[in-house]
Amino acid sequence: MPIVTVTTDYGTHDHYAGALKGVILGIAPTAQIVDITHDIEPHNVLHGAFVLRYVLECFPAGTIHVVVVDPGVGTVRGVLAGRFAGRYVIAPDNGLITLVYREVAAEAIHVVEEDRFFLPRVSATFHGRDILAPVAGHLANGVDVGSFGRPIKAPKLLSTSLRAENKGKSIAGAVLHVDRFGTLITNIGADDIESLSAGSPKGTCGVFVNGARIGPIRGTFADVAVGEAVAVVGGCDLLEIAVNQGKASERFGPVDRIRIEVR
Repeated sequence: MPIVTVTTDYGTHDHYAGALKGVILGIAPTAQIVDITHDIEPHNVLHGAFVLRYVLECFPAGTIHVVVVDPGVGTVRGVLAGRFAGRYVIAPDNGLITLVYREVAAEAIHVVEEDRFFLPRVSATFHGRDILAPVAGHLANGVDVGSFGRPIKAPKLLSTSLRAENKGKSIAGAVLHVDRFGTLITNIGADDIESLSAGSPKGTCGVFVNGARIGPIRGTFADVAVGEAVAVVGGCDLLEIAVNQGKASERFGPVDRIRIEVR
């Protein structure tokens, strides 16, 4: 039974997500559809890219991930079908695959251009239903990813700084994502921290948000009192800035830079 995951910014108020899933099932009725989220911030490609990266390998090889965050729908932007570490991704070519492309082995990436795999009538404003969903259905039925179009070597990537900058005695990073708890998830990885500390305890690493020191890296949120700010390495192996039972996004407001220093 093929697994197809769906991630969109459609929300659940309208028919969009349901229509997309219906098209997949109409072509591949044995597919098992898993909703990742339909609450990607509207038009926020980086949010979609972040979610895709951190669900991709949670699913078994052969899973098909459909991601639709498409502010350029109907324009000349392309649609991609790729395979990364045995998992498939179908998404607009607008940067949604950036984090996956930079961190996971790309085994194949093709432009989706063979319209025999589309719905007979393609709306200029609903490619999720009319192009991405039927391609996912055909892929679930065993069509080879190379059948959808020519290979591509240079997909569109986001220009946002997605990697922290190691400056020797410090690491400068940025916020990649703010989750529903108001936690600031940064682009500073656990490996960056280990490299900086060079065997020193985590407590020797001071974390600064917009220049204000919030303390060392802790083990969990509850290592500080309720209402206090805390820095931890979270489930994505990235540095997170949180407030214990509060919202770091409200505490700190817009965050320009995150910095870690060994003290």
